[in-house]
Amino acid sequence: MIRQHGGPDVLTLEETELPPLKSGEALIRNTACGVNYADIYEREGDHGGPHSAKPMPIVMGHMAVGIVEEVGPDVSSPPVGARVGYIGPASYAEHTVMPAARLFPLPDALSDEVAGGYLLRGLTAEYLVRRLYPLGPGKTALVHAAAGGMGILLGQWGRKLGARMIGTVGSDEKMQIARSFGYDAAINYNTEDFAARVMELTDGTGADVIYDGIGKSAFRASLDCIRPRGMVISYGTASGNVGAFDLQLLHSKSIIVTRPTLRSWIADPEEARAAAGATFTFLADPDIRTPIGAILPLSQAAEAHRQLEGRVTTAPIILKP
Repeated sequence: MIRQHGGPDVLTLEETELPPLKSGEALIRNTACGVNYADIYEREGDHGGPHSAKPMPIVMGHMAVGIVEEVGPDVSSPPVGARVGYIGPASYAEHTVMPAARLFPLPDALSDEVAGGYLLRGLTAEYLVRRLYPLGPGKTALVHAAAGGMGILLGQWGRKLGARMIGTVGSDEKMQIARSFGYDAAINYNTEDFAARVMELTDGTGADVIYDGIGKSAFRASLDCIRPRGMVISYGTASGNVGAFDLQLLHSKSIIVTRPTLRSWIADPEEARAAAGATFTFLADPDIRTPIGAILPLSQAAEAHRQLEGRVTTAPIILKP
């Protein structure tokens, strides 16, 4: 938990009492807790990010998988002993209380580690490529940070749907990583003008859709390599918030720009269950590669944040209670 905003060192391991279960709630014994960049925003107190301000102290985390250990009144499903995943607060913990209706049963073919590392990323990828801008044959997608935790999912899922996938990365080594995860072409944005290269690769047309998890350093140039009536999806801000920009920049090509967040795409329980089902089917596919960057004990949550901020690994980090 944290008792003040700041760097990784404000994370402390403490014991606290859990409240009795209320009607409709379940107690989850966490087995694998995911670490996401949104956790860093919350730790730093950046409320321009996906999480609003909360009173201190804050138990960190927003995603985990585990075992249903106890259920409250009026809960018939999932049963005690079921393996489940969830998107919800206070997941950096041995146990978390969640509404039973917001728990996603895990298929046997999916390990705790993969589900814990990829649940939030997988659900994000699902709405990005299947619902917000459905990919398929004849579509060309540009993905920024193609060798990162989200990028390797988007590349594989887009390729599986039949789209042409182009990725930008920050080094020649990461170009090879991107190609190995489904990208037809990779661009090193530190040595090439990625917008000019995308226009070259698309014969001057531009990409149909751009998935931008970088934000400030990539957004403006993305407008130069999207096709007329194409969509630029700013779903993350690893380099900082995009900030204000002139809306007239969209005018000449009728560009569509959107800034979505996962919670609005899984707010409806039925939509959420359908999205989770599609995500688990994708993650459990033997042709899909889901590497884990690091597995650390819960007590080393600060180290997990340092590794994520320092981009030490290109794959998800897991905390094990």
